[in-house]
Amino acid sequence: MPTLGTPIAPDLIRVGSCWSLGRDLNGYAQNHGEGLATQAAAGRRCKVIEPLEPDAHDRMRVVLMEDGYPCWLSLSELDGQAVACSAWEPHLLSADAISARLSDVLAWLTMASKRRNTYLWGGTIGPDLDCSGLVQTAFASAGIWLPRDAYQQERFCRPVAVSPQDAGQLRPGDLIFFGQPERCTHVGIHLGDGRYLHSSGRDHGRNGIGIDSLDPADGHPVASHYRAELRGAGRVTRCHDGSTLP
Repeated sequence: MPTLGTPIAPDLIRVGSCWSLGRDLNGYAQNHGEGLATQAAAGRRCKVIEPLEPDAHDRMRVVLMEDGYPCWLSLSELDGQAVACSAWEPHLLSADAISARLSDVLAWLTMASKRRNTYLWGGTIGPDLDCSGLVQTAFASAGIWLPRDAYQQERFCRPVAVSPQDAGQLRPGDLIFFGQPERCTHVGIHLGDGRYLHSSGRDHGRNGIGIDSLDPADGHPVASHYRAELRGAGRVTRCHDGSTLP
């Protein structure tokens, strides 16, 4: 494997090699095209999981080590802006330690909501974010790593009972999940009194970060749409260890 600190180069990219990113990068869903799977901020680490292939369109297949999320990174976009590193070691916090950091998570959300933004599928760097990217990045800002996708976040959290008529068990910082009976497709962060902040798209949302409510008295079209798709809620009581989740 490359010596730690060695700048990335095509001949050093081998399966199992680990790289620390020196710049923000898009993580693509495929080895071609512009569709995003996620994004990776400068300082994150990745591990190569497939050998470079001639038809990979200048992309390497990696897993981002902090959340175990697979994607394709562009070598031309890297442009030497990565160095060989050791594997990422998770810093696992207790439930009490996580609870103590929730004020920092909520403060980051307040800041993010004040920046000009639009909804971006796959966005995790900001200011443009998707729903689960907003959640993951908010918690990561306080040193709490969560899985990447909304359905993974739902499975990861400790369930909390909630309904439009009763949000009394929710605490600020809890996650609220929406979607269809078969799958969670959207997530927001509870602020208090049934109000939640989320990044929603154009079709049924605000095309960016906004605040809506579970209260049936809130007749706004966005709030009404997501209230009808409420699946449940969850509390973050642990940190993700970086394993790849199904």
